[in-house]
Amino acid sequence: MTEKREYTGDYPDKTLYIPGPTEVREDVIEAMAQPMFGHRMDRMTDLYTTIVEDTKTFLGTDNDVIVLTASGTEFWEAATLNLVDDDVLVATCGSFSERFANVAERLGKDVDRLEYEWGEAVKPEDVREALEASDEGYDVVGCVMNESSTGVRNPIEEIGDVVSEYPDTYFVVDAVSSLGGDYVDIDAHGIDVLFASSQKAFAMPPGLAICVVSDEAYQRELDKESASWYGGFQRCLDYYDRKGQTHSTPAIPIMLAYRQQMKHMLDEGHEGRSERHREMAEYTREWADDHFDMFPEEGYESQTVACIENTQGIDVAATIEEVSETYDMVFSNGYGSALGEKTFRIGHMGEHDVESVERLTDAIEDVAGL
Repeated sequence: MTEKREYTGDYPDKTLYIPGPTEVREDVIEAMAQPMFGHRMDRMTDLYTTIVEDTKTFLGTDNDVIVLTASGTEFWEAATLNLVDDDVLVATCGSFSERFANVAERLGKDVDRLEYEWGEAVKPEDVREALEASDEGYDVVGCVMNESSTGVRNPIEEIGDVVSEYPDTYFVVDAVSSLGGDYVDIDAHGIDVLFASSQKAFAMPPGLAICVVSDEAYQRELDKESASWYGGFQRCLDYYDRKGQTHSTPAIPIMLAYRQQMKHMLDEGHEGRSERHREMAEYTREWADDHFDMFPEEGYESQTVACIENTQGIDVAATIEEVSETYDMVFSNGYGSALGEKTFRIGHMGEHDVESVERLTDAIEDVAGL
């Protein structure tokens, strides 16, 4: 049995370069320290309508937006319950896309996997082939935009264009580790549901899930006999339309932080923020090519998380520990037992820039003797 380890609050500050949570601005943290107020007060309506509408503006979408107190994981379950009667096709190319499939199976759905080796990207032509080969058709195609376990960025725009040719099939995208740091035109590519978490490229504290829902997905749920209660599109969006609030008690302090951070995000803009992340990704790839190799399939590298193949055979765990102790910077090992020492990962997302990522790579070089 796990024993209690007392939280003392006496810990050194570490700069985070992990795949989330990431660094949070001081004024965003400070925004959480406001006096508490009721979640049915007018002040809550002002707060919630502001963050919802600002999110729509930032993303450039005409679709509905839900901001819910939850992990992004909530919308794996909710989208499956809201949209799938029987059959779902999930493209799997890493740990998180595999979890997407596992969630649907746990909910009793018939899941077909379009499987790829870890490090490979999902190909639109394979999705088309799977859709054409299905006798019954699929209620949903599910795909991860940014597979942070392998550092792969899947071409969801092209995949969405393919799925759009099948009007009875809905396209659900997990953008947890990329939205806010990697531009995507949601409306133009027929993405019916796209969700993310606040603690990744949005650079906010953990605790909020952001979901973009098309009119077609909303209507699909209305036509079903059952749906998610907490993450139901109808329940969330109808309550917003009536009250401008959430149907259940929200994490108000984190929404106050969201409001403050969204000011910064709107100032930078969706495309500008994506460009800054692209510059960080390019720098990190060039550095990795000089010293190691990139793990993802060439041309499909993530814009927010670099997964680097440990071709030099360094002790990844020891390097992470020494960089943390000496430089107060934290990066990540490879994901799980399969990639733990074979790869390592650098999260270049949120409020980082090329200069801050360079400070980390300099530290890695020093500790690993590169």
